[in-house]
Amino acid sequence: MHNETPIVRRKSKRIYVGNVPIGDGAPIAVQSMTNTRTTDVEATVKQIESLQRVGVDIVRVSVPTMEAAEAFKLIKQRVSVPLVADIHFDYRIALQVAEYGVDCLRINPGNIGREDRIRAVVDCARDKNIPIRIGINGGSLEKDIQEKYGEPTPEALVESALRHVEILDRMNFDAFKVSVKASDVFLAVQSYRLLAKQIEQPLHLGITEAGGARSGSVKSAIGLGMLLAEGIGDTLRISLAADPVEEVKVGFDILKALRIRSRGINFIACPTCSRQEFDVIGTVNALEQRLEDIITPMDVSIIGCVVNGPGEALVSDIGVTGGHNKSGYYENGERQKERFDNDNMIDQLEAKIRARASMLDKSKRIDVSQD
Repeated sequence: MHNETPIVRRKSKRIYVGNVPIGDGAPIAVQSMTNTRTTDVEATVKQIESLQRVGVDIVRVSVPTMEAAEAFKLIKQRVSVPLVADIHFDYRIALQVAEYGVDCLRINPGNIGREDRIRAVVDCARDKNIPIRIGINGGSLEKDIQEKYGEPTPEALVESALRHVEILDRMNFDAFKVSVKASDVFLAVQSYRLLAKQIEQPLHLGITEAGGARSGSVKSAIGLGMLLAEGIGDTLRISLAADPVEEVKVGFDILKALRIRSRGINFIACPTCSRQEFDVIGTVNALEQRLEDIITPMDVSIIGCVVNGPGEALVSDIGVTGGHNKSGYYENGERQKERFDNDNMIDQLEAKIRARASMLDKSKRIDVSQD
């Protein structure tokens, strides 16, 4: 029931990765990357399908060899989500996956050698309407830039990015997006701020090599949250040493928390105390797992007592407030006569949430048809 936040987005050019619009006010796309061996087609397809089930918009696949390029061809035939090929140094791989229908090339022009090789890739990308992502990483800057600055700095990352941008500008190619990632939150944030003032292309956000599921999520939420709140960013990837599915969930959670893009259920839950009348933590954890398939934006408040419960329930799609043996139930901000049995809370809430999601989906379809 909460409205979207009035963040003013940075103006940027529009490009398309497959059928996904990027930039120029388009919804911020959530991306992830497979961590299977690309040559293991079955495992890679299975992982991409898992990512699709949790709503990923774009998936990046590493293509380090020509053998991986042949596997990429088979993978592309079996999935519907747009695929980005991650390629370093070998321009022939880029040309090969372009023939196989890649939706975006992640390749830094300056790293693929001679001018004629760069032009071959750029001309191919232009002919096939394939965008390019320039990806700068604080851990792999060019040797001369490392020597100039002594250590990764925002100015160093931006100089590296603009070096590659200049190559594409010289070849009259503007269908690209850029990232300037670093594992240090403040280094990444300042790099993006500087770059945002110097180019008009979309920016792909990320705190690279952020860490494990917990620490990486925290660092990503802080860094990307700062940038997104300033209107900077058109796509994002949460880089975790964890299941890529978790990257997508965290990405959507960050956008949801900032009220930039809503997908699925926003659970509002108390941290619990001795006032709780039912198992709030167990209820929320169970419902998060059971309701992963719900993509309808909804606010669901689960509060263990009547101190804060009614206030949260009044501004939620569905809410429960803990009471002795039975808890109060709210729907669409109104208290209902029905009460929930505390011992059967999870099943009752799941049924109500699914019914509410179905009703909202049906209402949305009717509104669209009337337009």
